[in-house]
Amino acid sequence: MNILVTGGAGFIGRWVVKRLLEDGHNVVALDNLSNGQIENIKEFRGNNNFKFIEGDIKNEKFVGEIFEDKFDIVYHLAASINVQDSIDDPRTTFYNDTVGTFNILERTKIQMFGKNAKMEGEHWTLDSMDDVHPCKVVFMSTCMVYDIAGDLGINESHPTKPVSPYGGSKIAAENMVLSYYNAYKLPTVVIRPFNTYGPFQKTGGEGGVVAIFINNSIDGKDINIYGSGEQTRDLLYVKDCARFVIESGYSRKVNGEIVNAGTGRDVTINELAQIISNNRVKINHVKHIHPQSEIMKLKCDYNKAKKLIGWQPEYSLEDGIKETEEWINDIKIRIKD
Repeated sequence: MNILVTGGAGFIGRWVVKRLLEDGHNVVALDNLSNGQIENIKEFRGNNNFKFIEGDIKNEKFVGEIFEDKFDIVYHLAASINVQDSIDDPRTTFYNDTVGTFNILERTKIQMFGKNAKMEGEHWTLDSMDDVHPCKVVFMSTCMVYDIAGDLGINESHPTKPVSPYGGSKIAAENMVLSYYNAYKLPTVVIRPFNTYGPFQKTGGEGGVVAIFINNSIDGKDINIYGSGEQTRDLLYVKDCARFVIESGYSRKVNGEIVNAGTGRDVTINELAQIISNNRVKINHVKHIHPQSEIMKLKCDYNKAKKLIGWQPEYSLEDGIKETEEWINDIKIRIKD
């Protein structure tokens, strides 16, 4: 298959690209490198089935040019990724996550049905002169759209509650993605992975909590926790996440659906800091930058993914942390050498 991965040079994107290439597909990775990094995909540059294109999905003309190639699946991962940044700069988040998604949906619809196609009732009338090709869109949303979890965890019918422009923009984009399925019969799926971590995640201020805590522990620096540290997260290892993303594209059973992925185990940030630090460094609590954006309990119910596509996590939190620390250590050794 010919596949487009937007955000393909990002943390999760590079793992999705890697798996797709291993499955024998032709992969185009599109990224504007605002969050993604060339270093993440350099190992693929010699692969004849891989192509990287730098560009922005907010540019409608540019997106149209990308779709001159026909794609069988679009894994749409490109987005703003930082909850706190979305509060300080909501415009950037909104345009990236909603306008960018709209452009992807429009070009996919044109590819599948043609520029001159018209809907009559619920049915398409195609123009024989249009060069059409079927395509599916997998839209990566986030667990950060949900309201606080109960002890049983969050399933897909759990209430949403956007407490940041990041969550609000994702919900807006989700609704557009599902509207294209319902209104136009464009195959789409909305996926909501829970908090993902692992190798190739940034270890600095823009990184995830696991990567930052590991990096500080290795360097002998204090771990700083925002707020009480009693907030919980269901932490999904990136290899499990990438497998979920890809399988959601392969299967028709999830078309038109919203599907979660997580581990079914949540851990407080205080507990996470203890596991990672292993008494190597001091743990501090600092004032939360934007406490209103915090969801105090996140825990996933992934039974729908298990039922529809046979997906379940393979990595425990401890195993994922171990692999991530090994990767960060290797990076530090290479830098020193």
